[in-house]
Amino acid sequence: MVHTIEINVAGRTLRLETGRMAKQAGGSVLASYGDTVILATAVASQTVKPGIDFLPLTVDYQEKAYAAGKIPGGYFKREGRPSEKEVLTSRLIDRPMRPLFPEGYYYETQVIASVLSADQTGSSDVVGITAASAALTISDVPFGGPVAGVKIGRVNGQFVVNPDLTTLETSDLNLTVAGTADAVMMVEGGGSELPESVMIDAIELAHAEIKKIVAKILELQAKAGKPKRKVQAEQIDPVLTEAVRKLVAGPIREAIMIPNKSARQERLDQVLAETVDKLKTDDPNRSRHIKLVFHGLEYTEVRDMILERGVRADGRGPADIRTVTCEVGVLPRTHGSALFTRGETQSLAVVTLGTTEDEQRIDALEGQYYRTFMLHYNFPPFSVGEARPLRSPGRREVGHGALAERAIKSVLPNKEEFPYTLRLVSDILESNGSSSMATVCGGTLALMDAGVPIKEPVAGIAMGLIKEGERVMVLSDILGLEDHLGDMDFKVTGTKNGVTALQMDIKIAGITPQLMRQALDQARKGRLYILDRMAAALASPRTNLSAFAPRIFTLKIKQDKIRDVIGPGGKMIRSIIADCGVKINVEDTGAISIAAVDEASAKKAIERINQLTEEVEVGKLYLGTVRKIMDFGAFVEIIPGTDGLVHISQLAHHRVKAVSDEVAEGDQIMVKVLEIDKQGKIRLSRKEAMAPPSDAKEPSAS
Repeated sequence: MVHTIEINVAGRTLRLETGRMAKQAGGSVLASYGDTVILATAVASQTVKPGIDFLPLTVDYQEKAYAAGKIPGGYFKREGRPSEKEVLTSRLIDRPMRPLFPEGYYYETQVIASVLSADQTGSSDVVGITAASAALTISDVPFGGPVAGVKIGRVNGQFVVNPDLTTLETSDLNLTVAGTADAVMMVEGGGSELPESVMIDAIELAHAEIKKIVAKILELQAKAGKPKRKVQAEQIDPVLTEAVRKLVAGPIREAIMIPNKSARQERLDQVLAETVDKLKTDDPNRSRHIKLVFHGLEYTEVRDMILERGVRADGRGPADIRTVTCEVGVLPRTHGSALFTRGETQSLAVVTLGTTEDEQRIDALEGQYYRTFMLHYNFPPFSVGEARPLRSPGRREVGHGALAERAIKSVLPNKEEFPYTLRLVSDILESNGSSSMATVCGGTLALMDAGVPIKEPVAGIAMGLIKEGERVMVLSDILGLEDHLGDMDFKVTGTKNGVTALQMDIKIAGITPQLMRQALDQARKGRLYILDRMAAALASPRTNLSAFAPRIFTLKIKQDKIRDVIGPGGKMIRSIIADCGVKINVEDTGAISIAAVDEASAKKAIERINQLTEEVEVGKLYLGTVRKIMDFGAFVEIIPGTDGLVHISQLAHHRVKAVSDEVAEGDQIMVKVLEIDKQGKIRLSRKEAMAPPSDAKEPSAS
């Protein structure tokens, strides 16, 4: 039987349907919003694989090319590896749902959201969150949702719910929020240096809309939901639990106070190994149970230490920032570089300046566009002291790079101000929390070192939360340990003026707006502190580019002159490129960019283009070339591609019997422009450009 619910969201109908498609899946929902249609399915295995003690959840968002009436490019003409947008949207769907599965649920679970139709509004990401959550909600999977997603924009100071792509072009905010009926679970987005209060207001507006959608999903569950599986947390012998506690409580308390990450982890691993060795038996589950108890005690000790004593693993207070050091110009041949270190987290950021040929073409469902700023984040295994094979960037690396790119993008100059393609690479050389925020800080310094005229420096900080009942502590600049054992990872980036990006993930059943306000206020103080440390290394962009960076010059010509610069079959522009050793890009608007390794080459090319596009002026003298002789006069090319006629009567001061008596084809002669008629025909005079005969009464200036 087919069941549906409908709700109006921002003037468009959101429709959720089940029972018509993918009926063998554990849960299946067809979601439509406008002409965007997404099929979300949820399937969980019936048995648990031996030895698994974590949530084996996989979430995949995939876009079908046919959804936008396209055939995939490439040799195979079928969808291939996930695009960056698919990876990022998969993370958007996964992050708010993952904390809502019960403890002890270890069944392999897969959620797939497939875009079947796309209406170019760009709403498939938030619809994907809602659809995937609805599929889990009506399935037998014990999911603690439902969750819904909403996007918020802001145009002329007014919030817009689920803005389309056209609206987002003029919006100074692009925020995606996901949550349950009770709390916000995830925030992702950016703004143009907006106040923290605006961000909070946007999140609260989004949550109000989310509550309405969640209520409708529950209606669908009441109509078509399956009974939920019973999940029982793994039972551990209380005697074993007490034995482990007696052995390790003290050593754990001492180990977590070791400031150095590697030494701390080494000591914890040693204590665990000794405990397993002392208490293990022939029971294959006993060692695993010992580890579970041990990690539970570690979790409790770290949190109690922070809540009761206000002391963190490295000795800092809740709002303290780790030691920050900044270096710029660290690499001699790159266009811009910086080394940013905060505690045991370090980013090497390097900027490369390119031309329009280096722009990245993106072929998305919503259409084709070009990226002129790319930020690539790399997390090699040595950064955390591990030895494992190098692979292509994973979801985490793509996500961290996208966050840092969003944080910096709003302060970059436009193409008219700075006509370069920018690639910023962050290699994480050491990591103990907040490596994406180190990327923002190091990336900003590298851009300024490269001479990119950014509007304001940007810094980032990761905030954490420890919450046990009424006991709450907000942490600034969290360690990896605090991220792992804490309840929140709230990354905030911005300038001294306001916020440029947010990313929040919650591991508990959400947080209140009051806690978010506290976290944002504490983050602002930390951000300003870090900006001061960055300014001590480099306060503003350098005025000169690196000697190894290309020089790009721009000029504007009339559109009807483009053909003169291009030439027949591109002959003229190829000639300029070859003769001057430059790269040239000509746009349909008449904007021309010239990239060269040195200024002299670029100026030579500009001179050639100016000659080709020069406008003829009445009364001006030109040194022209005779191109064709006729009985009535000679056609003279005065600028490349532009001819004028010198009538036989204007060839000389004396009477001319034959044109060939005065000039020959190929001769260079000085002429003066007498007139340009309505048809654009040019009348020239050699006589007016020549000195008068010696018997003239008054000589005239030539």
